Amino acid sequence: MTRNNRARQRMRRHHADLHRCRLNFDPRQDDMSRPEQGWHVDDYRQQLPPEPPGPPIFGGSWEIACNLIRDYQYADPAIIREICRSGPPEPGRNMLLEARFYGLRFYLGLRVGDVVDTIIEQDGRQARVWGWSYQTLEGHLERGQMDQEVRKWLDTGEVEFHIHGFSQAASTPHPIVRFGFLLFGRYMQLKFYKRACRRMRALTTAKLAT
Repeated sequence: MTRNNRARQRMRRHHADLHRCRLNFDPRQDDMSRPEQGWHVDDYRQQLPPEPPGPPIFGGSWEIACNLIRDYQYADPAIIREICRSGPPEPGRNMLLEARFYGLRFYLGLRVGDVVDTIIEQDGRQARVWGWSYQTLEGHLERGQMDQEVRKWLDTGEVEFHIHGFSQAASTPHPIVRFGFLLFGRYMQLKFYKRACRRMRALTTAKLAT
């Protein structure tokens, strides 16, 4: 058996065990909107190729971008190498990410929170929105939640990718991991967000061209 096959089997075992894990924070009690309590609050928006005003068009920028976030394709493979899950985002469904940093491998367990498929109104404007959120499980290096969605503003045809996250470092008993995350965790997190936005625009543009 090759090393890659062994790694995939190990990852599948970890994924199968996630049903035993609880969230490593309580979204009902932890006030994640308050930076003074140690939470990082991040909000990133990336403009994507526009469409004509009105509802999303078949094969257009909004539909392509929705498929990309459904499959988590915007994640930079230089940061997130592998993804293990049992299907598309659904509330309560578990997924496992494999992150690598300076030769170290970390398995990051997540649970899908909400899936959003609606029309919102903001400042008198309407937008068609599709997206989903995930929350961190026990054993994750972080605590918190990340929302990812695609919006199309119906009046102008503008399409945008939106990431909104609350996070803080999770406690870990391993002193080297704890120290490394203290030094580099926030840097890697912001790097992930920025690269996700650039990658989302590049992938959407490329798929539109084909």
